[in-house]
Amino acid sequence: MATNRRKVGALIFPGFELLDLFGPLEMLGMLPDYYDLHLVAQTSGPVQSNQQVSAYATSDLTDEPDFDILFVPGGAGTRLGVSDTVLLEWIMRASDVAEFTVSVCTGSALLAKAGVLDGRRATTNKLAFDWVMQQGPKVNWIRRARWVQDDQFVTSSGVSAGTDMSLALIELMHGRELAEKVAHWAEYTWNSDPQHDPFA
Repeated sequence: MATNRRKVGALIFPGFELLDLFGPLEMLGMLPDYYDLHLVAQTSGPVQSNQQVSAYATSDLTDEPDFDILFVPGGAGTRLGVSDTVLLEWIMRASDVAEFTVSVCTGSALLAKAGVLDGRRATTNKLAFDWVMQQGPKVNWIRRARWVQDDQFVTSSGVSAGTDMSLALIELMHGRELAEKVAHWAEYTWNSDPQHDPFA
């Protein structure tokens, strides 16, 4: 077992999107020697997704964040989340100590509202693009992108794009060969070009 495993904190909230969360975590979870996965919520316990299926958070926002990777999915619940000051303050603290802060879909709205994307390039779900832009007027929003990396911040567009982004993260941290192996293990056709965005 590798001793330099990165601790991943995936934030969940009522109305999170299932594929936003579990697509990327599936890819990272195939490498248990490299990644230690945790679900975090306002209160530990079951949290219902937008698809009515619940996931179980083992950590809550009273725990001081110590994650190497902060992961924020999107979903209908982000519409309420952008007004939740406790949630946004925790995101700010967690992002401040993380090596990487990443989001899928409208998860970037939470990052933007928390202020951590100010002055940076980012993207989000095309169907919610205008609303997300309103949450972060100081963000340089990129409409045509599968995902966007700006230093340690990586944001992806809608739903399935998060899985492509997570493989790109693996490539960034461990090299192309390992990322391609993970995609092969998952029998997943990886769109590895962040600028190839057929949904723009």
